[in-house]
Amino acid sequence: MTKDSVKQLNILVIDDEPFILKLAVRVLNQLGYESVATANNGKVAVAKLVTVQKPFDMIICDLNMPEMDGVEFIRHANTAQYKGGIIFLSGEDERILETAYELGVTQDLNILGAIPKPLNPNALQELLANYDPSARKKQPISIPTAITEEELKEGIRSPYSDKLLLVYQPKVEIQTGEITGVETLCRWKHRDRGLLGPDTFIPVAEETGLIDELTKSIYRKAVDQVSNWLSDGLAFRTSVNFSINSFANEELSKFILSTTNEFDVDPSRLVLEVTETQVMDSTVKCMEILTRLRMKKFGLSIDDFGSGNSSMAQLKSIPFSELKVDRAFVHKAATNPRARAVLEASVNLAKSLKMEVVAEGGETREDWDLAESLGVDYMQGFYCAKPMPDEELREFLKTWTGPH
Repeated sequence: MTKDSVKQLNILVIDDEPFILKLAVRVLNQLGYESVATANNGKVAVAKLVTVQKPFDMIICDLNMPEMDGVEFIRHANTAQYKGGIIFLSGEDERILETAYELGVTQDLNILGAIPKPLNPNALQELLANYDPSARKKQPISIPTAITEEELKEGIRSPYSDKLLLVYQPKVEIQTGEITGVETLCRWKHRDRGLLGPDTFIPVAEETGLIDELTKSIYRKAVDQVSNWLSDGLAFRTSVNFSINSFANEELSKFILSTTNEFDVDPSRLVLEVTETQVMDSTVKCMEILTRLRMKKFGLSIDDFGSGNSSMAQLKSIPFSELKVDRAFVHKAATNPRARAVLEASVNLAKSLKMEVVAEGGETREDWDLAESLGVDYMQGFYCAKPMPDEELREFLKTWTGPH
């Protein structure tokens, strides 16, 4: 940000304490920010927000104020389609500041951060320096259009269909830096719209009762791929995602086992992933089938751990061999005490249950270093590698020297 652009920023400071308002104006002026307005509560701020001729580029807002507090104010700011940056300045404890930050982010507001009172000029300047005025306009949200039920049926049931494209995201063993496994993910090859993500066909499969049929098709392709890899000397453990309620059907377990026999793949090469947020409809039947599959040496993984509320019951009931910690508690956990606490507790819990731990969504060296220090076994995320089709994965492996 240039010196001239600093002078042009239009800033609004909201606080019910006159002393804080005067101090903030003085500090901002000293830092070179000349256009500074103030409001002594949220209602006054909302009025200024919708009537000001020159839109505010930045709002510095207290949280605990009479009449309208900062949490309510950001809701009104979102309604008013405010597109500038927001910084929280408050005497509240750190956890409240973090929650307010997350509330703002979920409302598509540009929350630069939160700093405690008393106002620290250096901390304020550091956050302000991260603001990019050129990025003020929100990008329109692209809502993917779902495929039709008929397209889904054709793609699943045609023996010659190539519409289901499998991609594989490597899982890296933290202690060695080696790629020892992959997670199977699915894309849809559409003749007119190109490559589509799972949000365009998974909901359709669930709504139309085709999810089990789709899952079987994906699983069969994955086992075929594992067989090809083994023939070429690539001994990955390959994960495939399932709805936990699919395991209430005894026919599925027979299909899972018969498919490995058909392609001559040892079950220990496969990990069956179930999402932690799903609640079992038929607990006893699911437990029985999953236990029997585990006895056949299939790996069982609980995915997105920490993002739902059925975690403890499922961990107690099912012999999982792997726990995958949700991305929300991995990425940036090095600087987020609450996320770090959940990650650390998840690792300790998994270790006590003799489970391996995978950190999902790692994107930075800081994510990796923290996971390593806490005893995480594997990392999966863009810091290591993106999901890729078989041909690209094989080329990637030729140049892989480690995540750093």
